[in-house]
Amino acid sequence: MFNFADIETWVRIALVIFFVILIVARVPGNIWKSLGDTGTAVRAELDEAVRIRTEAQELLNRIKADRLKAEQKAREIIALAEEEAQRMAAEARAKLEDNIKRREALAERKIAQAEAQAAADVKAAAADLAAQLAETILLERAQKAGTDALVDKAIGQLEGRFN
Repeated sequence: MFNFADIETWVRIALVIFFVILIVARVPGNIWKSLGDTGTAVRAELDEAVRIRTEAQELLNRIKADRLKAEQKAREIIALAEEEAQRMAAEARAKLEDNIKRREALAERKIAQAEAQAAADVKAAAADLAAQLAETILLERAQKAGTDALVDKAIGQLEGRFN
């Protein structure tokens, strides 16, 4: 079974002694412990990486949601601004039209007043002219006719009544 002259036997014995020394020195336990510690550290790092990735994904999702909300808010603000601008333009048009109508009415009133004043001035001038012509005609007739006896008699009677 054991042939001590054979080199392979001594290699086998040396190998068994080497493994016994390793076991007595607790090398396999230390290796397993080291591998376990390394595995635990790797596992902790992987867990940390997963946690950080999850947090980053959540942050990205929140940022995307915030961006979408901000874009929607901007669209709403733009729509409100456009509506407000249209409303203000309509109000300005209505005010302008009202102002134009009021100015037209004022101008028409002024024209009517000016026409009435001109007509009144023409009538007054015509009346003054007619009065002057009548006076002139009456004076000419009175000078031509001289004194009328009946008029003199009536004036004389009036003087008696007032005294």
